[in-house]
Order: sequence, then C-alpha cells, then structure tokens
Amino acid sequence: MNRKQLIKKYIEFFKSRDHSQIQNLSLIPENNPTVLFTTAGMHPLVPFLLGEPHPQGKRLVNVQRCIRTGDIDEVGDTTHHTFFEMLGNWSLGDYFKEDAIKMTFKFHTKILEIPIERYAVTCFGGNKNAPKDEESAKVWQSIGIPKERIAFLEDNWWETTGVGPCGPDTEMFFWKDNSIPAPKTFDPENENWVEIGNDVLMQYQKDKEGNYNLAKQKNIDFGGGVERTITILNGLEDNYLADIWQPIIKQIEKLSKKTYQGNEKEMRIIADHIKAAVFIIADGVTPSNTEQGYILRRLIRRAIRYAKNLDIPKDADLTTPLVKEILKIYDDYQHLQTNKQTIIDELNKEEEAFEKTLEKGLRVFNKNSDKDIDGKTAFLLFQSYGFPIEMTMELAKEKNIQVDRKDFEKEFDNHQTLSRTASAGKFKSGLADNSEATTKLHTACHLLNQALRVVLKNPNIFQKGANITAERLRFDFNLDRKLTSEEKQQIGDLINKKIQEAIPVELQELTTKEAKTQGAQGIFDDKYGDKVKVYTIGNFSKEICAGPHVKNTSELGNFKITKEESSGSGVRRIKAILE
Repeated sequence: MNRKQLIKKYIEFFKSRDHSQIQNLSLIPENNPTVLFTTAGMHPLVPFLLGEPHPQGKRLVNVQRCIRTGDIDEVGDTTHHTFFEMLGNWSLGDYFKEDAIKMTFKFHTKILEIPIERYAVTCFGGNKNAPKDEESAKVWQSIGIPKERIAFLEDNWWETTGVGPCGPDTEMFFWKDNSIPAPKTFDPENENWVEIGNDVLMQYQKDKEGNYNLAKQKNIDFGGGVERTITILNGLEDNYLADIWQPIIKQIEKLSKKTYQGNEKEMRIIADHIKAAVFIIADGVTPSNTEQGYILRRLIRRAIRYAKNLDIPKDADLTTPLVKEILKIYDDYQHLQTNKQTIIDELNKEEEAFEKTLEKGLRVFNKNSDKDIDGKTAFLLFQSYGFPIEMTMELAKEKNIQVDRKDFEKEFDNHQTLSRTASAGKFKSGLADNSEATTKLHTACHLLNQALRVVLKNPNIFQKGANITAERLRFDFNLDRKLTSEEKQQIGDLINKKIQEAIPVELQELTTKEAKTQGAQGIFDDKYGDKVKVYTIGNFSKEICAGPHVKNTSELGNFKITKEESSGSGVRRIKAILE
C-alpha cells in the first residue's frame, strides 16, 4: 500500500462513520505564538476541544502536515522524521472511549489488515491525579487483545500546559521484526514494538488550582503517522525503504556515487532535512537566524554537512534534484508545485552561502577540537562561518568533547545587545533622526504595511526592512512580482483615506504573548523582550514597534509612492513621501 492509498482508505473509513473531512492547514500556526510549527493534527483544533462549536460538526477527520523540531537530533535512525503527515480523527463531545478504540482497531486490523498477533497496546497506569484506566483495557480485551499484550504506563497521559482539557491515552504498537514472532507478553521497552497510533481520551479538565475535574465535554483525539504506517504495511523495518523516501535516497546515491547500505545515517538525514525544508519554504518561511527561519537554516546546513561526509562535491547541486523528486512524491500538495521555483531558489542560495564557509569553519573547529569548545569559539563558528550551535555541539559529540553552551549564549546575548545599541545609534527604529518629519513617515510606514496586505489580499505580506530619513521612507516587503500601476494607486488611495479619517494612534505596553494574541504585527528580526510597545491605528493597523509616532493620522498630509522596485529575490521596495 502506498501513501495516497493509505490516506484515501483512512479518510473514507471515517467519513463512512459520519466524520467531516477538515482542511490540511499550514505548518505555520495561525495566531499561536507559543509554538513555531504545527506539531500535530489537533493543534489547530484547540478552541473546539475547549468547547467552541466546530462549523463542520462534532466528528472530524483529516491528514495534517507536521514538523517536530524536538526530533532533529534523532533523525538518522529508521523511524524518526522532522516532517511527517499525521492521520487524525476527533470526537468533540460525541463518542468516547469504547467507540474510539473499536474504530481504531477496526481500521488497523480490518481495513489495513494488520495481524492481531503483531498488535499490542498501552493504557494509563494511574497516578495521584487520576485512576488507572481499566475501562480502556476492558474494551481492548473485549475485542480480542489478550491481557498480556496490554501494558499500563503512568506516561500515558496528555495535557497542555496550564488549565484545559486533559486525560489518559491509549497507544497502539506493531511488532516490526519479520525474523521472529512477536513475544506473547508485550514489553514497551523492546524497540521492535513501534507505535502506530494513539487515542487521547480527554475526560478531565484541569483548573487553575491544579485540580483534575471530570470534563463537561469529553473529547477523542486520534493521531497516527503516515510514514510509520506505510512502513509496517509493506513489511519493512526501515521507514526510508518505503516509496515515499526511495526516489530521494536514489538521487543521493547518484550524487555521492555511494550506496545506501553502509551510509544509512547520512542519507536519511539529507533526505529528511531537505524534505522538511521544502515544505517549510512552501509555507512562506525563508532561512534566517530567528524562529522558523532558524530551524529551516539549521536543517539545510545539517544536510549540507552530511553531504560533505558522503564526499558529494561542493560544486554539485545537492538540493535541486532532491526537490524534483519530493515534488513528484507529493504531487497532491498543489502549493508545493506552485512554489517550486521559490523552493529551489531559497535552497540554492542557502546551499551556496554555506558551501563558501563550511570548509573554513571545519578547519577552525578541528584546530580547537583537542579540548572542549569554549563559548567564544562556538560563537565565532556561528557568526563567521554560519554554524548553528547545534551543529557545533554535534561535531563536538563525535569528538567526545563538550561545548560550553552557556558561554555561547552569553556571547550571543552580548552581540545582540551591541547590535541593537549600534543600530539604535544609527537608525532609531529605522529612522535617521527623531525629527517631526521622520516621525510622520514612520507612522506612514505602519499604514503602508497594512495597506499592502489589504490591496494585495494577502495576509502574508510582511515588512522585510525599512529606512526613513526626513525626506522619504523606504520600505521593503516580500512579493515575487512588480506592483501594477492600479495596485500602487489603490495603496496610495487607501492610505490617504486613513489619513483623512483622522484616526488616533494609540500606544499600549503589553507582554509579547498579549501582543501576538491580539494580532499585532512584528517589525524587527530581534527577539522581543518581556514587554513590548504596540501602536494601534483604529481597527486598521496594530504593530509591535519602538516608536516614535504621531498622535493622529490627520497630522501626516498626503502620501505619495515615488518608486517601486526590486530589492532582491522575492523582495520589493517602495519609496514614498508625505506632501
């Protein structure tokens, strides 16, 4: 069975049981600053698990693309991946334990024909907050899972941080070793047992005092990895031998003139990281040194580092051949096809940049690797040679030495402070001075930022840089084409309309979390502190910004775009004045 067949069977099975199929959403969580990526299918459903009615009903199903950054260092074995697809089905206050378990079991054993003799489960073992989940165990036994194949673990518990829904979970395992039969008694510590699914049984609500009370709305959340499921259905013990990986592995073999056998770790890392990078770029992220962009950069550069281990020539194009194979495998994701050239361009740029410094950086590392790496050296490798700190730590581990991460963080923080101080001395918030003229133009930048999103009907337009003098503003933003004359006219008209409406410009000091929860746009690449200033212009614009600003839009005069041009790949620049 291949990937598309598995997904089709899964969606059809749950649709036949009155589940509505919901959308496969972006890897970048919407209005959720607590995480960098969507890590599970339930991520976008949190409001509905809390009781808000879902527009598509109480029974839902989908396949969701996910990124998990906690497993990056684990990638290289047979089962871990950074990017994966998750099968998910939910009951929002509808069916509960018995129906959920029976549906999961039927899908696994009847639809996918997983043999029951290679099947085992875990249930919640109980603790001071909640009792042992005997109810789930009894359901499993009633449908044919012997007592010896049911393990009780205290870890089988799910909850978010703070208050909210929580409860036990029951996990399903498959015996992957084809050479010997599964033992009669299930030992979850035996690595031949691979988890293939998990039903989270949300029957409690945690309150502010930390008490666990029975929930008014009980929910079910099932999650199962597509990659692992395909592997077991095809009788494989290595995920990377499945057809969603083999075309990529074959290309790496071709580039390296080496075989997968004997070079499994390197090839798995390259295949996994470039696939994850393709999906991240397709959802609008570019490599940088902050947040999602940093994870993307780390993945690409780690892949390039392992390509060097395979003796792939540095002048060879590593990424483009792999992208083409990935797009063939996932041809049902239209946004990948649409963004093909952007994906290739961004990967090529990052590959070329890192290739220039990788060998020099490795020489610096090797020169200092006779002892533990201090923070200054680690920061030098980061700043001058583009080594993510995690890469330096991985190289050190291979040499059985340590990296002083705390000292690195101290060096990094000192550098950030100096950079901000120097930047503030030259351009305070992108301004050359604090004159009345530059203050007006700075406020106009906020109006321009939002007007671009409104006119272009694209909420993913963001400021990429700004410079303001007393004479003009210069504003860079992400767009892969020229603005039309009509669009420029509409942008100018909308900004002048807001100026004429005489809207008050209001300042609030909020925590970063509060600001992002309220939908404030961020301007700077630097990480925000505990408190930020948020400037709001009516219901039109809300941005995190250090200021200064006018008190009312009526102070600005007439806004006029004087020039619109390219400022680099995928970035446009507007120059404008106030008359």
